Amino acid sequence: MTETRYTIETRERTPQSGAIPEIKMRAARLLLTFGLLLVALGGFALSPKEAIDRFAASRGITPGSTAVLITDLSNGQEIVAYNDSRSLMPASIMKSVTAASLLEKGGADRRWETKVYIDGPVDRGGVLDGNLVIVGSGDPALGTDREPLDGDFIGEILAALKEKKITGIKGQVIIDDSYFTGPAVPPSWASGDLSTYYGTGVHGFNFERNASGKKSISNPAGVFTSRLKSRLALAGINIGGEKTGGHKKNLLVTHRSPSFEDVMRSCMMRSDNMYAESMLRTFGRLSGGEGDVAGSAVLETEFWKRRRAPLEGVSIVDGSGLSRQNRVTARFMDYVLSAMKDNVEYASFFPLAGQEGTLKNFLAGTELEAYVAMKTGSMNGIQCYAGYVLDDDFAPTHSVVFIMNSLKDRTAARRSAEQLLLDLFAKTPAAAAAEGAALGDDTAVED
Repeated sequence: MTETRYTIETRERTPQSGAIPEIKMRAARLLLTFGLLLVALGGFALSPKEAIDRFAASRGITPGSTAVLITDLSNGQEIVAYNDSRSLMPASIMKSVTAASLLEKGGADRRWETKVYIDGPVDRGGVLDGNLVIVGSGDPALGTDREPLDGDFIGEILAALKEKKITGIKGQVIIDDSYFTGPAVPPSWASGDLSTYYGTGVHGFNFERNASGKKSISNPAGVFTSRLKSRLALAGINIGGEKTGGHKKNLLVTHRSPSFEDVMRSCMMRSDNMYAESMLRTFGRLSGGEGDVAGSAVLETEFWKRRRAPLEGVSIVDGSGLSRQNRVTARFMDYVLSAMKDNVEYASFFPLAGQEGTLKNFLAGTELEAYVAMKTGSMNGIQCYAGYVLDDDFAPTHSVVFIMNSLKDRTAARRSAEQLLLDLFAKTPAAAAAEGAALGDDTAVED
C-alpha cells in the first residue's frame, strides 16, 4: 500500500491567492519575518491592547462569550489574554486536544490492526469446516475513500484464502466489534445529527467511514459482510452459513491501517468526527480503559491533569467537539498547544491559512497566508480557532486560541479574528488595515 507521508519536513507553501508573482512573495516573506522579529522584541503593528480592544468592539461577537489567548512560545509571554479562563463550547477545536492526547500516548507510527482468523480445519477439497472470524480494533480508516487510503482489506482476505487453498467456507462470517464498549454514539449528541455522515457512530469494527453519501450507517459490520460475501462468491468461494466452528482460531491475515500520524492529520485537515471519536476511544483503550466514550473522556482528562494542565472550567465529553456539553477555556487550549509546540508531526496536522482544509479562505491573500495554521470549529452560534503562527520553516512561534460563542454575525466574527492577527503580526498598522479591508467572506465549508 502506498502511503501519504506529509510531515513538517515535506510541507510546502503554494503560491498565494491571486497568483502573486514570486518576487512579491519573497518580499512578503521577508516582511513577515521582520514582523515576527518585531513581535519577539515587543514591537507590534498595533499594541496588544489596541488590537484586542478593536476585536472586542466587533459587531460579530458577544464579548462576554468570547475568549482569546495568544502566547509567544519562545518565552511563554502572553501577547493577548481576553476572558482566557472563561468556560466555553469549543466545537471542533476539541479535535486538537484529542489528537495531542493520542499522539502522546500511542506515538506517530502505531497502527490499528484488524485480524482475520479461521476457526476450523480445512478438508482435502479445500472447504473450511468453520468460520471466518474478523476482530476489529476500532480502525476508523478501514475501507475509507479519503486520503490516506487504507488499501483493499477484502482483497487481502481473498488473497490469504487462496494462499491456504480454501475454496469454500462451511460456517459464517463473524465480526467481533467488542474492542469498544458502550454506545456507538455519545449520548450527548443532538438527535438531529445522528442520521448524518458527521453524526455517525464509532464501533469496534468500522467500514467506509460508517457512512453512505451524507447518511450515517449504523451497522458497518453488516455492510462489510455483504461486500465480502459478494467478492468471495465472484472468486468461487462460497459461504455456507452453517453453525459450526468452536475450534481453536488460527490467524489468516492481519490488516494494518495507515499510521496514527497520517490518520490524525486526515482527521484534523477534514475535521472528521468519526475519526476523532475513534481516536478518543483508542486513547482510552491504550490508557487501560474499555473504549467507551465516557470512560475515555475521563482518562483523557486525567492525562492532562497529570501534566498540570489548568482544568478549571474544562469538561471533556467527546473527542470531536460535536457535543454541546463540552467546555474548555482558552487557557487550557493554550496549554495543550504550548505543550505540543516541539512535536513536528502535531504542528503539521493544522491546516495552513489560505491554503488547506477548513482554513482555506482564512487570511487568504494576506502576508499571513500559510504563516498561520489552525484547527477550526463551528456550530450554530459558535466559531473557534486554535493553532499556531509559523516561521519560514513551519515551526510554531506563537500559539493562538479564539473561542467565540453566542455569535451575532459569523462572517464579521471571522473577519475580526483575521484582523486581530494582522494587527499583531503584520508589518505596519497601515498594511494591516489595508489587508483587513481587502478580506473577503470566508465561505469555506467548516465543521
